[in-house]
Amino acid sequence: MKKNVVVAVTGASGALYAKLLVEQLCALRGQVGEVAVVFSDSGRDVFRYELGGNADALLAAPPVKVYDSSSFYAPFASGSSAFGSMVVAPCSMGTLARIAAGSADSLICRAADVMLKERRRLALLVREAPYSLIHLRNMAAVTEAGGIICPASPSFYSSPQTIEELAMTVVHRVVSLAGFEVKSFRWGEEQ
Repeated sequence: MKKNVVVAVTGASGALYAKLLVEQLCALRGQVGEVAVVFSDSGRDVFRYELGGNADALLAAPPVKVYDSSSFYAPFASGSSAFGSMVVAPCSMGTLARIAAGSADSLICRAADVMLKERRRLALLVREAPYSLIHLRNMAAVTEAGGIICPASPSFYSSPQTIEELAMTVVHRVVSLAGFEVKSFRWGEEQ
């Protein structure tokens, strides 16, 4: 059975992660139903700035459907929806703080709140360095509530040759955390 997934894009740097994540989810047609994409107010600006003029083309074709960040009529704003997982990529520290506090002031935070209260998969691809004590406490709060903190820390085991290959080491990890099977490098396997 195909599963629906929410991808939230915030204003943190790292739009490449969001782009590659959406592309990877779209490639998993046998597993993925709808890929619901929602941008924070600054998320779309950063997405376009970092990815250039072709950024919006990625969002134009099914199974991708873009939702307005102020609309609470999106299906995944309700616990009765058929969305089983959500990834915030990249996740700003402001968004992390609002999710940790249980604030539902935007569609992104409301959807994250739904994932936590319904005990569904929520992965936050955090993008900040270094972390302050406040960041760490917010990460602990989200983890204690059932979310997964996945720092945007690439791995080098697979000997990536390009920036995209390096970023894909993180994307493959977060796709797996969201509950999808993806063919990627595994430690101890032949390359």
